[in-house]
Order: sequence, then C-alpha cells, then structure tokens
Amino acid sequence: MKPLIITSTPNISWLNPNVNYPATPEEFADEAKKLEESGASILHIHAQGMWAKAINEIKKKSNIIIQCGMSSLSINERMEVFTGGADMISVILGHHDEAFVNQDFHVLHPREELLEYSKMFRKYRVKPEFEVWHTGHIWNLNYLINKKAIDRPYFTTLFFGWPGGNWTPPTLEEYIYRKRQMPANSIINVSVMGNEQMKIISAAITMEDNVRVGTEDNPYINKKLMSNEELVAHVADISRSIGRRVALPNEAAKVIGLER
Repeated sequence: MKPLIITSTPNISWLNPNVNYPATPEEFADEAKKLEESGASILHIHAQGMWAKAINEIKKKSNIIIQCGMSSLSINERMEVFTGGADMISVILGHHDEAFVNQDFHVLHPREELLEYSKMFRKYRVKPEFEVWHTGHIWNLNYLINKKAIDRPYFTTLFFGWPGGNWTPPTLEEYIYRKRQMPANSIINVSVMGNEQMKIISAAITMEDNVRVGTEDNPYINKKLMSNEELVAHVADISRSIGRRVALPNEAAKVIGLER
C-alpha cells in the first residue's frame, strides 16, 4: 500500500476555543518537531501576522512540510506566505460559509480569484492544497484543470461535518460518493469535524487516501481530549495495524510533487 500522508492541524479548535494550541513561531517549531516524530509529514498552521517568522523557526527544528492555512484570507493578505518560503498554501475552491462558536466566515472566492491564485502557485513554486467541501468545488477544480492553470498531482482535502453553509454529512456514503467524483491525478486527504471522525479516517486509510487530524478539526477521541501528537500517533497506529506504513516528510514531498 502507498504510505499514509498525515497532516496535523495544531490550531484553534473552532468548536472548542478553550483547547490550547501553539500561538508563537517558537511554539509552532516545538510542536512541529513533536508531530514529525509522531508520524505527521505535513503541518497545517495559522500564523497571521507572523508567517515568515513561523516558517523560518519551523524549518530550524523540523523537516516537516509546511502548509499555510486560513484560506478565507485574500491573496493580498497571504503574500507573506508566498514570499516567506512556505511549501504549501490552502485554497478553498469556492465560497467560505462556516458557522463556529465565536465567529462565522462568509467570504466569496470566485473562479477569477482561483485563476489568479494559479499564477501565484507557479510563480512562487508553492504547492496548493485545494479544499473540497462539496461537489461544486470539484467542478471548479476541473475548471482549473481544463484551463491548464494548475499542475499535477492535485493535492486535495475533502471536508466533512464542518458546520455552516458548506456542511456535508460526515458519513461513509458521502466520503465514497465524493471520492468517486474526484479527477484523475488527485491526492485525496480527509478532514472530519465531529465524533464521526475516526470512522471516516479509518475508511480513508484502508482505501489508500490520506488523513488530517488535530485540534482544529477535532481534539477528541472517544470524547477524551487529546494532544496533537497523540492524535497523529493514534492514526499512525491504525495505519500500521493494517500494514500501511506512514510517510516521512521527504517521501510525502515526492508524492505531492514539491520542490524542496
């Protein structure tokens, strides 16, 4: 089986804001080292106002792939990511519509913006992580592919159970349905917000897709609060138990098509 690529999201827990998470470049760097040792090959971070410093500090302590999130922000607000040495950047393939405990997100991302992003990926050699919340986003991904605006392979994350207008049911049926709609040359990752997380993650591991876990998505296993490294170690153990080993950062980079 292909090695499992684990993405860790040690950020704010949108539904449980009191859960601790790294908040400084130095804390991100320390967390990155622990997460790489636990089995993560990608670190998904939110570091508004300190992107370049956070990226620099992480690289001092870890070989982990740095994926910069907060795709609700505009391109202009994310220039520090493009110029600061990030490996990847998250881009939602349509409108942001999320309903969290302390804040909602309502941001329009038209296809014109996606085409502008596509130019930036190539110019700065940053690999996109395309957020796929429903099948309309798959249509937009195919739009970019047909325009020859993006390069293979297409690293994608399918989101399930995140509250708001982009909500889709966190069920095996929804995962399998959406998986079947994905274009060729897609690398599929799954993110689940809620107690159904491990059921879908276990299915994704078995079906040779990849997984995303962390405080941002769901900080609990069986209603027990877990650290980010415990979440990563848990899914790594699931993967190894069925004979699927966990990818190291350099292996994951090669699969994704990163220039490192």
